[in-house]
Amino acid sequence: MNKKELKEMLRKDKWNNIGNRKLYHLFFIIATRHASWLRWKYIKYMRLSCYYEEKFRNKKLIYAFPMYINMLKMNNLGYKLNFEIGGKHIGEGLSLCHNGPIVIHGASIIGKNCVLHGDNCIGNDGISNDCPVLGDNVDVGVGAKIIGNVTIANGVRIGAGAVVVKDFTEENITIGGIPAKRIK
Repeated sequence: MNKKELKEMLRKDKWNNIGNRKLYHLFFIIATRHASWLRWKYIKYMRLSCYYEEKFRNKKLIYAFPMYINMLKMNNLGYKLNFEIGGKHIGEGLSLCHNGPIVIHGASIIGKNCVLHGDNCIGNDGISNDCPVLGDNVDVGVGAKIIGNVTIANGVRIGAGAVVVKDFTEENITIGGIPAKRIK
């Protein structure tokens, strides 16, 4: 990832979390430390720490300090917001709608414009290290869990409280239930 790609990714993330606000409204959000602003800052620090980690991995020691600073900021905000997100494989336009427990395993792959409504867990099943793969424009409802080596197609909406443990490869469907099945 280069700096231009990083800036574009951050722009799309900011748009999906804060939107196109008027200047006075944006000032209110920042001045009051509104939750949407804090969620956006968390995503920003996550993206920056991943960017600098990639640079640092290429044997450029100068990037170690900004990597650790952004990780520290991300972890401090994550503690306050109750987020634990491994962001290396998350596409642009990530939207976090509410504070609350959101856990994403670092090996999970999430496509562009994913929406997480809160109280979500996306990770392995505890037996193997295989993690979920979500397509683009996936909407994960409140309390939904996606566990194990599963693939979710583009445009899938996952209902509130659903537990997804198998693949859904058909695009633009709605799934829900425990275990999840196709609803519509």
